[in-house]
Amino acid sequence: MFLTLKRRLRRDVARSWWLSKLWYRLNGLSIAGRPDDEVWYFAFGANMHDSAFRERRRMRPLEWRVGRINDYRLRFNLEGRPKGKAAPANIESCPGDEVWGVLYKITRRDLIWLDSTEGVPGRRYRQIWLDAEDANGQPVEAVTYIAKGKEIDGNPSLRYITLLRDGARAHGLPEHWVRMLKQVKHAE
Repeated sequence: MFLTLKRRLRRDVARSWWLSKLWYRLNGLSIAGRPDDEVWYFAFGANMHDSAFRERRRMRPLEWRVGRINDYRLRFNLEGRPKGKAAPANIESCPGDEVWGVLYKITRRDLIWLDSTEGVPGRRYRQIWLDAEDANGQPVEAVTYIAKGKEIDGNPSLRYITLLRDGARAHGLPEHWVRMLKQVKHAE
């Protein structure tokens, strides 16, 4: 019940720019810019799929592009639900590697709402600003989420990895990335 109340409070606060600024400050964070400023968000997990990003999270991106971040790798090292039977996506620094995903242009107000759906500010995910690039090699400063994960990767649920695979295909991510996602073993 406590988690439900906390989630509800976080989403209610996210509807107000000024309450959000106060909420972030109370959590040792700050919000830069104005509500209508446009930012790029890099999705590498379930948010690549429209059912997660547009429907479940109710996001309305202004634009999207295929993108990647260099010197990071995709991990499945977070504890999901049900515990021990699901491992959500995460990223970690790894020179020479790359992670492909979807770059969404959203407003800062939308980013606050997205934060609330991802539990930010909170104990798990935190925002990280990265230098990304779109499929044409154009540099893009983007925000994404990262968490301190376990040392050993788990297996994502079949439902979760299917969201990643379908989202990658639907947005036209490179074939080598789609093949890599197909090779990820799902939890039984």
